This record gives sequence, structure tokens and C-alpha cells, in this order.
Amino acid sequence: MSLSEISKSENQKTGNITPLKAAVIGWPIKHSRSPLIHGHWLNQYAINGTYEKIAVEPENLETFIGKLKAENLSGVNLTIPHKEQVFNLVDEITADAKAIGAANTLWFEGDKLIAGNTDAYGFITHLKSSAKNWQNSHPALVIGAGGAARAIIHALIKEDVPEIKLTNRTLSRAEELASTFGSKLKVIPWQDKETSLAECSLVVNSSSLGMEGNPELELDLKNLQKTAVCYDIVYAPLMTTFLKNAQIQGATPVDGLGMLLHQAVPGFEKWFGTRPEVTTELRQLIVDDLQKDQA
Repeated sequence: MSLSEISKSENQKTGNITPLKAAVIGWPIKHSRSPLIHGHWLNQYAINGTYEKIAVEPENLETFIGKLKAENLSGVNLTIPHKEQVFNLVDEITADAKAIGAANTLWFEGDKLIAGNTDAYGFITHLKSSAKNWQNSHPALVIGAGGAARAIIHALIKEDVPEIKLTNRTLSRAEELASTFGSKLKVIPWQDKETSLAECSLVVNSSSLGMEGNPELELDLKNLQKTAVCYDIVYAPLMTTFLKNAQIQGATPVDGLGMLLHQAVPGFEKWFGTRPEVTTELRQLIVDDLQKDQA
């Protein structure tokens, strides 16, 4: 029985005396919307628990992780720069986290601290629910070679996509990912990225291009299939120029907010003992918060 299950059982026995606790840690951490997501679910499911933001400097990470149980934390989410540092501080690493090379969720199973990664789950779950016409029988194009790209590539490999074309402004980073993930990856030079669009049923922008304050993703979509799905991990703004252009071409646009929401589901279940649902109400809550920031 996990720590969260034990705590939940005790809550039921004692009339909800002991609250369940989880948090997101990073440096900096102010930008995180995870407390809004998990706080919504805690209220929705009437769970006596808390989820907060905690700023943890890199040099203090080991001490903080060592005190999780003493602080009565069921687990934590991890954001920059702790996603890779934490590997040496846990008892077990899941297969997904190993393949992606980073962890974003920690939880206890008995006395063992487990590190997992839910980004691949969040991506593919949102893709399938938002784009019913997506087909895994055709190649996909992934733009960018950072941490998000690793999760997306891992998810697409698990879905048996026959070929993943990868392009990045710095060619060596794309080649490094190709050497990590194997023969399904084909590196495309940045200047040649448009030429592969005609055979791809999925195009994913996994980079920060198009995000507010960043340069636009310059991508000519004239060769894009009308049946293609264009996915952008950026969610500020929700409809990036890339997605607007895809929609003009007749393709299906999918914004990145759903990935953020769906990746939060497994962690909440581990910590609080209830599997939450991603609803239109939750999505609107985050959309409203994004708009408030932009005002």
C-alpha cells in the first residue's frame, strides 16, 4: 500500500484529520500552474490535501528529497533544473523516465521513492482525445530536440509510428537524439524540414518557437496533407501562428495545454489515491489564468 493510500485510509477512519500533501519544486518555480490544476482536483473530489509550489535551489535538492517523508509529503512534481539531478536521489526509476532521460514525478511505494515521467503519457493521451483522425501508420515530423522532444519521440515509438523525422536548428542535438532512440529516427536538416511534410500525418512543434516573447516558428505548410494533425506544445498563446496556418491549410490543430493537464493525472492519483479527469471546466480555469497574465 502506497503512502497516499495509507493516508487516505487514515483520513476515512479519523474523519479527515491528516491532510495529504504534495508539491511542485523547481528553481525558479513562480511560473508553475500545477497548484491551480491539482488544487482544482482536490476541491472537485473533496480530498483533504494540499499542493503547493516550493522553490528549491539545486544545491539543496538532495537535502529536500531526503526529507520528503519527514515533511509528510506523498511526493512531488519536478521542473527545471531538477528533472535530471534527481536520478541519483531515488530508489527506483521507471522505464519511461529512463528512456526520456528525465523525471517529472516522484512518489512512494512503501519505503521506496520512485521517479517517473508522465510527459509522454500526457502528450499521447491528449493527441488521441483531441485528434480522432490521427494515424500512427504514417511518418511524423518532430521539430526541436529538447526535453519535450524526448518525451514525444518516446511516446510515438511506443505507438509504433513507422518513422520519426527529427529536425532542429542545431543539427548535432538532433543527431544525439537519433543515436539515443535508434533507427526509427531520421534527422532532417533544418533548411529541408518543409520537404518532408507531404508524407507526414503528424507534425509536432516541441520547441519554444512561437511562445510569447520568442521568435515564431517559420514553417511553410504548402506541402502539408489536409488530413494531417499539427500539434504545438506551446500553450501561451493557445493558437500559435503555426497552428493558425495549419488550420488554414485544412489540417487539425492541437494546442499544448492538454499535454500539461493530462501529464498531471498520474501523479495526482499516486499522491491522493483518486484518478482525476481532465474536463472542460479545468481547461477553462487554466485558460482564464493565462489570459489574466496577458492582460
